[in-house]
Amino acid sequence: MSGAAVASGISAHRIHAMVLRYWYLLISSWPRMLELIYWPALQIITWGFLQNYLSQTSGFFAQAGGSLIGAVILWDILFRGQLGFSISFLEEMWARNMGNLMMSPLKPIEFLISLMVMSLIRLAIGVIPMTLLALVFFNFNFFAIGLPLIAFFCNLIFTSWSLGIFVSGLVLRNGLGAESIVWTLMFGLMPLACVYYPVSVLPGWLQYLAWVLPPTYVFEGMRSLLIDHVFRADLMVWSLAMNAVLFIASFAIFLALLRSAKHHGSLLGGGE
Repeated sequence: MSGAAVASGISAHRIHAMVLRYWYLLISSWPRMLELIYWPALQIITWGFLQNYLSQTSGFFAQAGGSLIGAVILWDILFRGQLGFSISFLEEMWARNMGNLMMSPLKPIEFLISLMVMSLIRLAIGVIPMTLLALVFFNFNFFAIGLPLIAFFCNLIFTSWSLGIFVSGLVLRNGLGAESIVWTLMFGLMPLACVYYPVSVLPGWLQYLAWVLPPTYVFEGMRSLLIDHVFRADLMVWSLAMNAVLFIASFAIFLALLRSAKHHGSLLGGGE
């Protein structure tokens, strides 16, 4: 273990144990595995054929460089990243095991890190087949984006983790009655994140709200790269700075909600 890890009191063994717990839960159920692949595959096929149709009837989409398919894949990284984090958290809530975990030596930061690792694992299971389908069916090589893909991915995954930490804190404090926010929050942000269209199509007052969201910069950057063949590093820097603030704020909120849950005894219940 590194000196930094020892100094902070973070145990790699405890994190590894939690990751193994969620991994065994995942591979023990073939419907869980199938679901991770099914929905991304369905999305890329549906939207890919839609882009094929539009490219035959619209000069713009014929020159758009797969921007619609790219948007679908990037959106799935954002959505599945948050969902993969939250589902692993909900496994503990459904099993009513949160009280046991919080009374163990496991620290909140170790718990969150294990959820982040599982988020990446679940994301890879869904997105890798998705990108292969995009290549086979639509001749769109997602990885040909090159180094900018790293900036896109990092910003989206940081946003997804921040939102996952925030909604997990809400469910922790309010019980499974607040579970629906896990599924609905990201879709509520989707119109303002401008996944499939540029910010300029929004009304002026909504554009200000759109630029408050870190994913907006990623999707604008993706369109700039695929359509105009220009990598907007400034957009990525702004997104990263906003993600840093969002991540710190979400972690602080999670700790506050955890303390509140302990104070009100909701850790041992976790029901509706």
